Amino acid sequence: MFIIYRWLFLVMLQIILYELDGCPSCALVRQKLDERKLSYETVTVPRDRSDPLRQELFQKSGVPTVPVLQLGDLYIGESAEIIAYVEERF
Repeated sequence: MFIIYRWLFLVMLQIILYELDGCPSCALVRQKLDERKLSYETVTVPRDRSDPLRQELFQKSGVPTVPVLQLGDLYIGESAEIIAYVEERF
């Protein structure tokens, strides 16, 4: 029964990874998500931190850098925190 609930949770949860091209920290997060066999989409953000998308991510995650992982309404910034969260929850 637990497996069914976990599967439903993962299917219903939208996971988005906001990243930059060539970002080593972003690659580490992608590797962890792939290792855990999580489905996710990636959004490449502009390098300009004054860009509206970057500003929105900063407001929601509390960090001005990428990667930022969005899980539903939750935004997590900084690769070490993202990886720890994924390891703990998935």
